[in-house]
Amino acid sequence: MITKSIATNKHSQLLNITRLVEEAVDESRISSGVATIFVSHTTAGITINENADPDVTRDMLNLLERMVPWSDPDYRHFEGNTAAHMKASMLGNSTQVIIENGQLQLGTWQGIYFCEFDGPRQRKVLIKILGN
Repeated sequence: MITKSIATNKHSQLLNITRLVEEAVDESRISSGVATIFVSHTTAGITINENADPDVTRDMLNLLERMVPWSDPDYRHFEGNTAAHMKASMLGNSTQVIIENGQLQLGTWQGIYFCEFDGPRQRKVLIKILGN
């Protein structure tokens, strides 16, 4: 397992971590298999989406904020970050990508994103690569 540290600098943001995962695949020297990318935080997530147009990530964050606003009088969680927990659960804490010929098999416009919902913080992403 490979652990990568990530520093977020905004309250909510999507960081393209595709290169970090590609480096982990290179380090593993596995030609064919699967990379599992896991976020071990309850207020952060992971997703795969378009990496060509930055408006996509902006639109995602805006929509998530409208769906789950930061402040709501009905929230009960004492830490005050209920929205971050809900957004993280909506996107999930892991994803998998097939590796073939030592390369992630992402689509032309796809990237892997770390999703911060309660930053800025120091975070960790765990990457496990299994070969055939």
